Amino acid sequence: MPEGGKGRRVPLSRERVIRTAVAVADEKGSAALTMRAIAEPLGVEAMSLYHHVKGREDILDGMVDAVFAEIDLPPRDTDWKSAMRHRALSARAALKRHPWAIGLMDSRSRPGPATLRHHDAVIGALRAAGFSVPMTAHAVSLIDSYLYGFVLQELSLPFSGEAELDEVAGAILSDMPTDAYPHLAELATEHVLKPGYDYADEFTYGLALILDGLERNKPARTR
Repeated sequence: MPEGGKGRRVPLSRERVIRTAVAVADEKGSAALTMRAIAEPLGVEAMSLYHHVKGREDILDGMVDAVFAEIDLPPRDTDWKSAMRHRALSARAALKRHPWAIGLMDSRSRPGPATLRHHDAVIGALRAAGFSVPMTAHAVSLIDSYLYGFVLQELSLPFSGEAELDEVAGAILSDMPTDAYPHLAELATEHVLKPGYDYADEFTYGLALILDGLERNKPARTR
């Protein structure tokens, strides 16, 4: 049934097309993103979409912009490291909600307003903290490379919670020959399988190292 309830059709718009495309990609992946797949849940023919979008590439541009719109901008009322940490945590959450997005985030040649606003705010927060233009470029590249890479690794893990982690790690340990891989066994038993272990802590630990390193390499402010 088309959106809007029984007997009532919600007018088609670019925003609805993009929102539906995001939902389709969340469920089936971006490879399944055809004009017909987007049109079906909207209750229209695929050709109707072209009144609101130019085509698939235009839709991908809009989807990436929609994801950037979900990511919090660095807060202005705090120090730069706290601002970068807040933004990184928000970005990680958004990318986990939309696993297809990482491969598209920096690939678009026509960034939308939310994308531009986001990048400008991140750069502005670093510049206001005293980073030079080259150091700002280094910082953005380093933080985002770590952020995207961690989420890619996180999404590929064969577990999604503590219970599944215990099951997977326990099975691996039981299948390993006794004493054949002592360091793996030690890491698993002394760290990963300890009560309260959360893989997300690895993200915050690594991010803290990066931010501390950038702090040490940030030129001191001059009078």
